[in-house]
Amino acid sequence: MRIAMIGTGYVGLVSGACFADFGHQVCCIDKDEGKIDGLNQGRMPIWEPGLDGLVKANADRGRLTFTTDLASGIEGADAVFIAVGTPARRGDGHADLTYVFNAIRELAAVIKPGTVVVTKSTVPVGTGDKIVDILAEEGAEGISVASNPEFLREGAAIRDFKIPDRIVVGADDERAREVLREIYRPLFLNQAPILFTGRRTAELTKYAANAFLAVKISFINEIANLCEAVDADVQDIARGIGLDNRIGPKFLHAGPGYGGSCFPKDTLALLQTAAAAGVEQKIVSSVVEVNDERKDALAERVATALGEDLSGKRIGVLGLAFKPNTDDMRDAPALALIAGLQKRGAEVVAFDPVAREQAEKLITGITYAPDGQSVAEDADALVIVTEWDEFRALDLETIAGKMRGKTLVDLRNVYDPEEARRAGLVYSGIGRGKSVARA
Repeated sequence: MRIAMIGTGYVGLVSGACFADFGHQVCCIDKDEGKIDGLNQGRMPIWEPGLDGLVKANADRGRLTFTTDLASGIEGADAVFIAVGTPARRGDGHADLTYVFNAIRELAAVIKPGTVVVTKSTVPVGTGDKIVDILAEEGAEGISVASNPEFLREGAAIRDFKIPDRIVVGADDERAREVLREIYRPLFLNQAPILFTGRRTAELTKYAANAFLAVKISFINEIANLCEAVDADVQDIARGIGLDNRIGPKFLHAGPGYGGSCFPKDTLALLQTAAAAGVEQKIVSSVVEVNDERKDALAERVATALGEDLSGKRIGVLGLAFKPNTDDMRDAPALALIAGLQKRGAEVVAFDPVAREQAEKLITGITYAPDGQSVAEDADALVIVTEWDEFRALDLETIAGKMRGKTLVDLRNVYDPEEARRAGLVYSGIGRGKSVARA
């Protein structure tokens, strides 16, 4: 099959490279000349484990190409995937579909009858209907429109694409179903389930999935707050409920709140969709509120752990990206934490294995350390924000020896409180009652 992918961000580049690895001919298209030039020279615009090797291998085989020219990029394509950004609009939280609709209008001028246009971007329910209308307004005939939402986790995107839990295809005509069935045929060999639905159902499925995962995160964070008040351990509670097959253990990790490119904007977009339909979503609304409050209170949590004013204190921060194995800083808890620490007069030194370049665009007035050990130098407190593997095996005794103070605020519950205590540190975790901290 011949596939065109409009957009070379996380979704577009990973999807395009994986489709090429299946043996399809893929052309990735982007207006950003610098990005396309970089890709043609083997430079990745994002940090994703294994992506550079996958792109190079398929580019070398001639299956994966990159261009800024839309007309040549879609020539002969059986399907054109739309994988451009849909950021939340400032002020109201609506998904901004400007890039999607602009791409469709430009596409309408060059697309050939029989092509299937597929929205890979996360879009509100009814977006496919609007795409159909725009194509008709622009005089493009014989075009099928489908929805094929992505369910990729940053840091594990390639594996998620190649070994998916499911493939959701929303299509209202047989031509679209036939083309997408053929595109995903290599995954049938791995018995990946493919679910064919109506287009609107597929669009809403993506939002519902992300909202439900966000519910689990905010739920366990609320339970963590209760644990701290009644002297219980949220880690054991998470295991106790996660072993129930009806609940499952995933996303039951108490921490500083969710961030990234999906959960924050998708929960807001779902609420806006529901409001427009006149249907209240009380649970999702509460989830958003809980998560915002969670991140706003992070600096206060550090101050409480230190037991004193933060003014003039040196606080070391380990991890800036919203999760491990990515450089994505969008809505990262570290942003709220550092802003709160600075507001309270603290001096901040931070380290992240890959996210420094992205962080420097968003955070000023802090010192960026070259490694995790350097963050501890003369620090009054050390805060673990992102659970990178290299932060899971720190020499705590050496860390304690470098610090001016002895407070370890573990926002990811990476360490055992007793292990930290033996190293000479005063441990403060999430949802771990006083007796747990004393161990």
